Amino acid sequence: MKIDWEKNPLIPAIAQDAQTNEVLMLAYMNEEAYRLTLSTGYAHYFSRSRQRIWKKGESSNHTQEVEDLLLDCDGDTVVLKIKQNGVACHTGRKSCFFTSVIQEKTILEQAVDTTVLYGVVDTLYHTILERKQAPKEQKSWTKRLLDDPALMLSKIREEADEVCVAIEQESDEQVIYESADLLYHTLVGLGYRDISPDRVKQELARRFGMSGISEKESRTKK
Repeated sequence: MKIDWEKNPLIPAIAQDAQTNEVLMLAYMNEEAYRLTLSTGYAHYFSRSRQRIWKKGESSNHTQEVEDLLLDCDGDTVVLKIKQNGVACHTGRKSCFFTSVIQEKTILEQAVDTTVLYGVVDTLYHTILERKQAPKEQKSWTKRLLDDPALMLSKIREEADEVCVAIEQESDEQVIYESADLLYHTLVGLGYRDISPDRVKQELARRFGMSGISEKESRTKK
């Protein structure tokens, strides 16, 4: 079975931990990315938003060493059996698949629990603070951003622009994806300044007259 690149110029590529079989991420490959992956032994993908080839870990050093590559029966999807160096997800989690739709649906059907919704943001922020305190020799994309304010600010500007492009031109899924990127990089900026996301929540509550956060509470948390 071979890939018909004329028929399928872009195919899904699923990265799976070779030892545990945990699915880590989904990206896309064109023919060039596919051949680079085979020739170098490291996962390369094609970015639909940036319209270019990218090597996984080219900025974060969280590379993926390919131990096997499986082609499905239709020849239009691949599974990469990989050794993940570092983490697969740009949020700092091991896998990109950490949100349970079933559990989230149940929560939304019962009531909108803001503590649950804010939990992801708070967890990510505290992870960023941990990276901030890590030794300089500990390499991570978050640590690199925190140690290089110019790079951090350029990424926030870049991600904000990509959100604008996605809102104007791309799918709902891409808008969500780019918004998550922007939120992550903004949280890194807040961590750089040691400003808790709670302060932002308080400001939103003040602006929109939401109950549950009094002016006294807001002052005491600052």
